Amino acid sequence: MTDAGAQPAGAGFTGPGFTGTGFTGTGFTGTGFTGTGPIARASVARVGLATVLSALCGYAVLYLAARNLDPAGFSIFGVFWGAFGLVGGAAYGLLQEATREVRAARAVAPNDGPHAHPMRVAAGVGLVSALVIAGTSPLWSAHVFAKSVGLSVILLSAGLAGFCLHATLLGMLAGVGRWSEYGALMVADAGMRVVIAVLAFLAGWGVAGYLWATVGGSLAWLLLLFVSPTARAAARLSTPGGTAAFLRGASHSIAAAGASAILVMGFPVLLKTAAGDLGAEGGVVILAVTLTRAPLLVPLTAMQGNLIAYFVDHRGHRLKALPAPAAAILGLGVIGVAAAALVGPWLLRVVFSPDYVAGPALLAWLTAGAVSIALLTLTGAATVAAALHRAYSAGWVTATVVSALLLTLPLELPTRTVIALLCGPVVGIAVHLGALARHTR
Repeated sequence: MTDAGAQPAGAGFTGPGFTGTGFTGTGFTGTGFTGTGPIARASVARVGLATVLSALCGYAVLYLAARNLDPAGFSIFGVFWGAFGLVGGAAYGLLQEATREVRAARAVAPNDGPHAHPMRVAAGVGLVSALVIAGTSPLWSAHVFAKSVGLSVILLSAGLAGFCLHATLLGMLAGVGRWSEYGALMVADAGMRVVIAVLAFLAGWGVAGYLWATVGGSLAWLLLLFVSPTARAAARLSTPGGTAAFLRGASHSIAAAGASAILVMGFPVLLKTAAGDLGAEGGVVILAVTLTRAPLLVPLTAMQGNLIAYFVDHRGHRLKALPAPAAAILGLGVIGVAAAALVGPWLLRVVFSPDYVAGPALLAWLTAGAVSIALLTLTGAATVAAALHRAYSAGWVTATVVSALLLTLPLELPTRTVIALLCGPVVGIAVHLGALARHTR
């Protein structure tokens, strides 16, 4: 089987290759999935380019929605966008576990024991999750969705089922170092959303059209499997340990990813739950939060496969591997804070709509909150790479609980939003670093 893209130097597997490591019979013999050394700069560059394109697509969807809808309508769309981000973010736990299992399997001696097929597991998880959402929707949907409740539940359920397979395929591709296909899948997801959003804008479909656009990319994995032999080979991979072992690890990753998704993508849902009717002010805050965090958190979330593979390769000294990426995040964060204060208010008024008004101080502080979450994402990647699943979950869950509690403070909505986004992640970072320190000793 030929490769659909060039192999990034040093991004693949060392040692015996795929045969002889528990991956026999998966169709990877002779595919060129070999390599040496840690994650290469070329692989990071490829995912980085795909991330930029994906982020631009995300901005395009937000732009079209903000131009087409008033702040109150945008808050309805923003809550659904956040709800899908929440459940989709939880599904990223499958990406993390698939990446770790595939990447770490190169060090496992050949065995004839039980094996797990991550894509089959993902299909089962997606189906069960969709049924749970649909079955429990009478208990919560009316409190979360202010309009198009039935359509929102259907799209949320179906979108999550597809995204479970999407995230798992991303993890498989990251585990074998197929960064070109990894990036292609990211761009396909984002591109499909933009196409539907443009149609919604031109046809005047209103809020409902942007709900469809939100989940439109959850079938991108099918498109990649159709056009890429390499992706099909990755999808056939199995991992040592059996389905139960894979699910145990994935359950912790899903719990932590779900908690992280509340802060990263599902924050509008958290705001809606804490503040009730968001109205126009809520629409402004949601757009401000989304715009200030996207430049940093969208690429960092997209590069979870790179980060986990990086920390897996630095086994034994993961704490020493943290400062370099942390410094990069802080450096970008300082630039982002300054840019948010200088051009953020103008961007909201001129590019989006005069109805969206936010001061420079608020935008700067919201960007600082995004830096705090980005550092928590980084320490989380190091923790899951060390297979410290409970600590990984505990860090994110603690951060989310603290943030949720801070949102109940008797303060103005913008003020408590900043406090929650800044302080909650700091507690989670402390949990992750403590676990990594104990593991190293």
